[in-house]
Amino acid sequence: MELNDANLQTLTEYLQKTLNPDPLVRRPAEKFLESVEGNQNYPLLLLTALEKSQDEVIRVCAAVTFKNYIKRNWRIVEDEPNKISDPDRTAIKANIVNLMLTSPEQIQKQLSDAISIIGREDFPQKWPDLLTEMVTRFQSGDFHIINGVLRTAHSLFKRYRHEFKSNELWLEIKLVLDTFAQPLTELFKATIDLCQTHATDVNALKVLFSSLTLISKLFYSLNFQDLPEFFEDNMETWMTHFHNLLTLDNKLLQTDLVSNAIQFLASVCERPHYKHLFEDQNTLTSICEKVIVPNMEFRSADEEAFEDNSEEYIIRDLEGSDIDTRRRAACDLVRGLCRFFEGPVTAIFSGYVNSMLTEYAKNPAVNWKHKDAAIYLVTSLASKAQTQKHGITQANELVNLSEFFVNHILTDLRSPNVNEFPVLKADAIKYVMTFRSQLPKEQLLETVPLLVAHLRAESTVQHTYAAHALERLFTMRGPSNSTLLSATEIAPFTEQLLNNLFNAMAIPGSSENEYIMKAIMRSFSLLQETIVPYVPTLIGQLTQKLLLVSKNPSKPHFNHYLFESLCLSIRITCKANPVSVGSFEEALFPVFTEILQSDVQEFVPYVFQVMSLLLEIHTSPIPSSYMALFPHLLQPILWERTGNIPPLVRLLQAYLEKGGATIANSAADKIPGLLGVFQKLIASKANDHQGFYLLNSIVEHMPPESITQYRKQIFILLFQRLQSSKTTKFIKSFLVFINLYCVKYGAIALQEIFDDIQPKMFGMVLEKIVIPEVQKVSGQVEKKICAVGITKILTECPSYSAPLVLQALIGLFELPEDDSIPDDEHFIDIEDTPGYQTAFSQLAFAGKKEHDPIGDAVNNPKILLAQSLHKLSTACPGRVPSMLSTSLNAEALQFLQGYLQAASVQLV
Repeated sequence: MELNDANLQTLTEYLQKTLNPDPLVRRPAEKFLESVEGNQNYPLLLLTALEKSQDEVIRVCAAVTFKNYIKRNWRIVEDEPNKISDPDRTAIKANIVNLMLTSPEQIQKQLSDAISIIGREDFPQKWPDLLTEMVTRFQSGDFHIINGVLRTAHSLFKRYRHEFKSNELWLEIKLVLDTFAQPLTELFKATIDLCQTHATDVNALKVLFSSLTLISKLFYSLNFQDLPEFFEDNMETWMTHFHNLLTLDNKLLQTDLVSNAIQFLASVCERPHYKHLFEDQNTLTSICEKVIVPNMEFRSADEEAFEDNSEEYIIRDLEGSDIDTRRRAACDLVRGLCRFFEGPVTAIFSGYVNSMLTEYAKNPAVNWKHKDAAIYLVTSLASKAQTQKHGITQANELVNLSEFFVNHILTDLRSPNVNEFPVLKADAIKYVMTFRSQLPKEQLLETVPLLVAHLRAESTVQHTYAAHALERLFTMRGPSNSTLLSATEIAPFTEQLLNNLFNAMAIPGSSENEYIMKAIMRSFSLLQETIVPYVPTLIGQLTQKLLLVSKNPSKPHFNHYLFESLCLSIRITCKANPVSVGSFEEALFPVFTEILQSDVQEFVPYVFQVMSLLLEIHTSPIPSSYMALFPHLLQPILWERTGNIPPLVRLLQAYLEKGGATIANSAADKIPGLLGVFQKLIASKANDHQGFYLLNSIVEHMPPESITQYRKQIFILLFQRLQSSKTTKFIKSFLVFINLYCVKYGAIALQEIFDDIQPKMFGMVLEKIVIPEVQKVSGQVEKKICAVGITKILTECPSYSAPLVLQALIGLFELPEDDSIPDDEHFIDIEDTPGYQTAFSQLAFAGKKEHDPIGDAVNNPKILLAQSLHKLSTACPGRVPSMLSTSLNAEALQFLQGYLQAASVQLV
């Protein structure tokens, strides 16, 4: 793809089409861009478009497309094609910083993110001059450029807040600090001075405050890993500046500057070596009164978001993305101060809480914000340790949570008018969510019908919080690890619960509310067979919702929980009545057909998983509707997408399990296509295990005569892969397969096919692979297959290294699993491949039971070994005991004697 005007014009036209709301125009354009992104110069064309296009919308679109392209493709993954050529990589790194700094802010942000993504992979080793190039721009005096550098540095360094400590990480941070710490400190001082100089110029202050905000974020990131020696000398200076800044008239300051300054104080006060800076009672009181309390207030911007931008409000408040809000920063500062000064801080704030609640009681309609702030303050004071799963797990013992719940929370929850004071009701619901692990069960149970009633609230935040609270309560575990609230206790509210949840999705703004759909999923899971009478109605509503969202999938979590709810409906109903699987197929197949024909990429893996679940439930022969689809599942294009592979393999396994003979009889011409899929998968280090899953199902379920002509070629392919690219994962899967083959067809058949490929190969495989590597096999079923297969080898082909094979088998039974991996072996974990999470998400409630191909035919492989050796010894008396006594070590002999005794047999 040449860098010329014609290609630039073509690219611009396709970018324009990707902005079209009509999916018939948009999707082909997206697919075209995806198809050419592997061409050399493609990213440089995008950069040219964003630099030179006269259309501002196209420039922004090119910037977003470039960032997403970098996100998908910059990381080099073994066994995956490298879509960005080395010359393109070099050119991008040479030009992107300057381009970013000279672009408008909207484009600058996109390119800054792209630099951050590249930096995560290449900095510092492959991009050593990045920092120097950035720091020199501090001297420009142009705050558009300076803020561009700061924004990029922030996106590059903020990962230091989340990474585990390691020497490698600390060396990188030290390298950054050596180059960055002094210029950043000088820039901070100069910017503070400029704020004094331009104190009356609002526009200048906005720019300067945005710089101070970014400097605060950088300072926070670079100090997070606690390398104090770099900033120790200046810490009191930084503290003084930030403290003075925060006690100014708050209304003059930008929210993100205030929140970052407070976050800075919060991070410092938690460090033991800075404890002395906060010990003075006047300092502590000043911070509590002048910094924390004013920033706990529910501001007009919060109120606007609550009412008019509820989705953003919920994301900030529930999911913790409110890190840049004053409120969250103030909460963090309270928690930080409580680490060393819990008593004094609790005493200071207790007075404020009582005062706020008194003000509220005087005139609730006017003073409701006082109660809101009081609840926030109590929550901050009481919260010492928290997890997503359990809420607050460790609370401040000086705060009586249960008493506060009874006196101040229940009154709002019980209010007959669910639409009155929606903020306070949302606060009350959030209190229950937050402290669910600290409140007694009877109080939690009392809230369930109240929360169900709040699902009817008009406020999106309120009914979303109610749904989320119910979902969290339904997941709580009791002492015996069963759910804390049982299906029996929730059953009286079932009809109202389900009605209110589904009706809530009809409220404007909640048609694709992921919290509501997750609550539906969790309600199904908890209530189990209680929902069966409602399923015929609910499945229609779920199917209709699926049809709507498939037109333009935009909420991945909502979609995931929707499919999980479908799976639960199927599982629960068909557990009681397997025949009802047909009614589900009747409801779902029209929608599934449309999804597959329209190639809705986000939904295709989900459809395959649900179809697998449905097919596995069938007790009768494979239905014709499935057989009609079978040839399409073998089309190579479906297997090009990584996310399709796990669900497609499982679906093919279901076909083989339910209709191996049918496929052999009526679709014999498709067997080469099936083996072609196996061949493609086996060639990939990331997906070879999926190839073995498929191959194992073929061996287990296909009639032997249907694959006779292909067997030798299958083994040749496996040996070629062993020679070219042997990994521990491949060897483990190979061992399971050859032993399954041995169980199915016998050891003699295995020996013959090996020796047909190359004379004496069977003995070599035993010596070089089975004996030394079988200890690496993991998984109960996998070990059982290997044990039964090796037992057959021992007794059906006894002349092949019998003592060593037996020793290895006893080791498999008795020794710990060998989980060592060679130093030079770098697995690709499928979860680590770029885009994995968006490409394939496993449905928990479509999960497949572990399948044991041997089943009850062998319950105890040790007993089988003893019985088989006994049988062999009776055929040639004296030889087996003699051979074992001279070849096995004493420990192995002792174990073997135990197996013989357990089986009540002996060797003769």
